[in-house]
Amino acid sequence: MKVLVVYCHPSKNSFTHTIKESFIRGLEDAGHSYEVSDLYAQGFNPVMSESEYIREGFYRLKDPVEKDILNEQAKINSADIVVFIYPDFWTASPAMLEGWFQRVWTYGFAYGDKPSMKTLEKAVFLITMGGSLKDDIRLQQLEAMKTVMAGDRIRNRAKNCEVYAFDEMTRGYGNDINREERIETFSQRAYDLAKGLR
Repeated sequence: MKVLVVYCHPSKNSFTHTIKESFIRGLEDAGHSYEVSDLYAQGFNPVMSESEYIREGFYRLKDPVEKDILNEQAKINSADIVVFIYPDFWTASPAMLEGWFQRVWTYGFAYGDKPSMKTLEKAVFLITMGGSLKDDIRLQQLEAMKTVMAGDRIRNRAKNCEVYAFDEMTRGYGNDINREERIETFSQRAYDLAKGLR
C-alpha cells in the first residue's frame, strides 16, 4: 500500500506531532511505502489567489493550475490511501488545511464532468482534541466534523472513510501523569492503526 500522510500542525512539540510520528513508525513496520505532506514544514500557501478563484468559480479548465497544487495532486494520485493528521481547532481543521482543500480540490481534478483524481481505497482522519470526546459527541461537534470531512471533502473520492479522535490532551484534563499515560495509549493506537491499514 502507498500512503500519503497530509499533516498539519504548527508545532513539533505537540501531541499531534507525536501521533504523526507513531503512525509513520507503524507504516514503516508494516512495510507500507509512504510520503508526507507536512503543510507547515513545506510552507504551503493556503490562500487562494484571484486567478485561482476565477478558474474555480467559472469552471475554466484551460486556466493553469499552480505548480504547488499540481505537486499535491500528483501525490494523491500516486497513493492508495490518504491519511489526514491534524488538531481540532474550534470544531474545524486548522486554516492551513482548510486552504489545502480549497486550493487542491480543483475543478477537473476533484470534481467536474471527468475529474482526474483517482478513487482512493481509503481516506483516514486522525484528529487530536484538547477537550472531551464525550462533550464533542453530546454537542454533535464530532458529527459535524465527520459531515464536513467525510461527507463533503471525501464523499465518493474514496471507497472507505474512517475518522478517529484522540481527546482530552490539554493540561486542563486530569494531571500530567494521566496526560502522559494518554499520550502513550494514543501513540500506540496510532501505531496500530497504521500497521493494520488494508
